[in-house]
Amino acid sequence: MQIFKLPRSIRQVSTHVLAVLLGVLLTVTSLEVLPSQAEPAPALVAQKSSPAAAAIGNSSFVTAAVNRVGSAVVRIDTERTITRRTDPLMDDPFLRRFFGDGFPQQSPTEQLRGLGSGFILDKSGIVLTNAHVVDQADKVTVRLKDGRTFEGKVKGIDEVTDLAVVKINAGNDLPVASLGSSQNVQVGDWAIALGNPLGFDNTVTLGIISTLKRSSAQVGISDKRLDFIQTDAAINPGNSGGPLLNAQGEVIGINTAIRADAMGIGFAIPIDKAKVIATQLQRDGKVAHPYLGIQMVTLTPQLAQQNNIDPNSMFEIPEVRGVLVMRVVPSSPATTAGIRRGDVIVQIDNQAITSAEQLQRVVEDSRLGQTFQLKVQRGNQTQILSVRTAELKDIQ
Repeated sequence: MQIFKLPRSIRQVSTHVLAVLLGVLLTVTSLEVLPSQAEPAPALVAQKSSPAAAAIGNSSFVTAAVNRVGSAVVRIDTERTITRRTDPLMDDPFLRRFFGDGFPQQSPTEQLRGLGSGFILDKSGIVLTNAHVVDQADKVTVRLKDGRTFEGKVKGIDEVTDLAVVKINAGNDLPVASLGSSQNVQVGDWAIALGNPLGFDNTVTLGIISTLKRSSAQVGISDKRLDFIQTDAAINPGNSGGPLLNAQGEVIGINTAIRADAMGIGFAIPIDKAKVIATQLQRDGKVAHPYLGIQMVTLTPQLAQQNNIDPNSMFEIPEVRGVLVMRVVPSSPATTAGIRRGDVIVQIDNQAITSAEQLQRVVEDSRLGQTFQLKVQRGNQTQILSVRTAELKDIQ
């Protein structure tokens, strides 16, 4: 068999034609696989915004809340004149005659200025604030957000709950804060604090509710009877007496700067408690608080065991759960009832008592002159003591 070789030029043309045909074939195959450009593009799915973005949005709920209440928030400036104790020798007439004009003179008085916040409760000019803002003040000046200033008259102070009511005469066109309910507040809710911290007027801070019913004993102020709302919204000196708002712009608490070392922690008096106290202060100028006359701590069996195995402990404590009496105030209802230091209160009117805060709430919610039956563990003996509440006065 004879084999014929094609000329080189013909072979080159054939190779080129084959490459073209192969390219066309691949293109047709690709067109069958890829979607037509004439087909509509798939619709874009809108992504849902996060809960935080939905809550804040383009128009901040904080702005709406501040606009609702901000004009009712006031600045309170106070002045107080104190008299310093002088050296008795400086007032001796004989020494003054002897030394004459060269006898040193003393300035017996000094002016102290204070700053706080508050908010208007009604159009008649009733302002609610903290007691420590206006306590013992000789002059109270209330400044509104619009710049108007009025002399304030303190209508009533209750140091036990750290609340006070101030009256200003400014007609009947005053803005009023919208009051909410602290009963509906939950941990994690938004918290908006308004006031004049450190002298910076009309300041707003934002946070959340950190916890509820933080007792005054836990906070470190045993002379108060309060369950605070705790928040991480910044509350500094000057914020005291200003409102704590919820996301709807309703007052849920009264800010109080009670801890100088509270970094990132603030406390507020629940508005439901403040409503009751404010009404009594407007009517009577004071609030009568019932008391038993004991200083107490929460006791657990574990704490009692630690005390009892300590050779230096002053007395043995019953290893039970209840409230340990640390001190009995002289001439108090507890003294009259026969309560002693070292007693453990385990029941009050057949209700089990497991913490000092619980016992304090029961007494605070009672009425003056109410009689309680206390079940007390004293050593190995159990006794039932009858104690009648009296009005809380200044106790040393």
